Amino acid sequence: MAATLFVLQDWVGSWQSDNIDSSVGPPIAGQIVSAVKEGCRQAFLKQPCRLMIAMYKCEIQASAEVLGRVYGVLAKRQGRVISEELKEGSGTFVIAAVLPVAESLGFAEEIRKKTSGFAMPQLVFSHWETLQEDPFWVPTTEEELAHFGELGDSGNLAHDYMMSARKRKGLST
Repeated sequence: MAATLFVLQDWVGSWQSDNIDSSVGPPIAGQIVSAVKEGCRQAFLKQPCRLMIAMYKCEIQASAEVLGRVYGVLAKRQGRVISEELKEGSGTFVIAAVLPVAESLGFAEEIRKKTSGFAMPQLVFSHWETLQEDPFWVPTTEEELAHFGELGDSGNLAHDYMMSARKRKGLST
């Protein structure tokens, strides 16, 4: 719930009415806070949800012979290439990419293995990024059911990230 604001325009409590017995006091402040908190939570759940994922900036130095394999590893792990430059006089390419932190476990080992040690990555935290997929989305129309299947979990990256985080924290999946 980053950068969220709720504006309460008007509040009328039943204890403020003239027809209420004066011996009954107003509700405890904690009850009001709990009710408002639950109302805000329910309002959020009515809208499509989005996940924010942490992203690494990845700089990879690789020779020309292994560029295809480097791109293959990046694509497999949901990485995006930002730029590619050739270092003058050395024949080495410097590839700048972004990679989700959730996909980075074992990334350096895999890229070295696939390139026989000819590529060296460096990972540094870069930014947070919003995934455009709803992790709770379920197909409803016949066309969506035919394309995505009964559960609709094929290819939903946000759902996969959410379930892996829940599993890692010991929550129900």
